[in-house]
Amino acid sequence: MNTPFNPGLTGSRLDRADQIRIKEDKLAEVRGSLRARLLKLNDLDPEIGPDNMLVWGSMIDRPDDSELLFLGMEGDTPYFAPLIENAPPTGQAAYAVWRYLDIMPPEEASTYAAARSLIEWHRGHLFCSRCGNRSQVSKGGWGRTCQSCGAEHFPRVDPVVIMLATFEGKALVGRQPRFPPDRYSALAGFVEPGESLEGAVTRELFEEAGVHATSVRYLSSQPWPFPNTLMMACIAPVESDELTLDTEELEAAKWVTKQQVLDAFDGAVDAQFIAPPHFAIAHTLLRAWAEDK
Repeated sequence: MNTPFNPGLTGSRLDRADQIRIKEDKLAEVRGSLRARLLKLNDLDPEIGPDNMLVWGSMIDRPDDSELLFLGMEGDTPYFAPLIENAPPTGQAAYAVWRYLDIMPPEEASTYAAARSLIEWHRGHLFCSRCGNRSQVSKGGWGRTCQSCGAEHFPRVDPVVIMLATFEGKALVGRQPRFPPDRYSALAGFVEPGESLEGAVTRELFEEAGVHATSVRYLSSQPWPFPNTLMMACIAPVESDELTLDTEELEAAKWVTKQQVLDAFDGAVDAQFIAPPHFAIAHTLLRAWAEDK
């Protein structure tokens, strides 16, 4: 279900159909269906058709004897993704996916994000964390079971807060060295064990920018499959605009007005910064603030 803010990578048209994925006989039935469709991937990147939609093949396109991950149903049609365990060598990852996310409809990107996250989780959890033996895919790909000790393992997501500090009509944006030139975004950080979302927002703003939040308001969330995070967007008024940057985390930061944010979205020649891509929740967060939503 979409929120009023409709972040990117949300709104998949597929029903995850838990009543099917927990029953091996029902899974076998949909796997054998002539309607079944298999997501076409180039390692982890999607294949995109001329209509900017994901490309699906039949089950005969299954790579070798790869496991199948059940993504869900649309009507009577089951959808799967192949689990290819062997990742390419480190340093050979392609970033064509950023171009694809820029043109795919959000609901297509949402389906792809689920598939990518599942594949990456399986690749990193082939062996039981309890006894060390190899585990097996279970529940249609939404879990793994160890045949040696009986332990069950399920995909996990890492909670991340992404927040916009505000002060007297301005918002704080920052940039990391890895960002493209002139791109700024909202600040973000992982939620730590034993910490609430509000606590994480308050801590991260102080650690990265030296500002003290006076309150925290949750806005929306977004799955982010690079690799397996859940981004939770918040707005936090702060006590002052005086900054003390953690230069290990941020290369630069600055306060911007709502008009400057809107200019960045419009790609104005004199824009003060380049806005985050539209499919990132940082974009949603900045737009909600700048447009008084």
